[in-house]
Amino acid sequence: MASSVSITITLNGEVRQCPAGLRLPAVLEALGYRPQLVVVEFNGSILPRARWSDQPVMETDVLEVVTIVGGGS
Repeated sequence: MASSVSITITLNGEVRQCPAGLRLPAVLEALGYRPQLVVVEFNGSILPRARWSDQPVMETDVLEVVTIVGGGS
């Protein structure tokens, strides 16, 4: 169950609030992203998708989220 307490993180250069006590996939969803369609840099390093479900998001963490866009010619 998600907490009603929030933490402050930096997301794509902007200070944002998100629920406390969540792991990365739940934080992404809470912030309006579809986790299967993004790549995440977590505190300066690309975080392998295999580690996302184990990665807690804490106060002052810095996330850069890039949406994957399909297409081509």
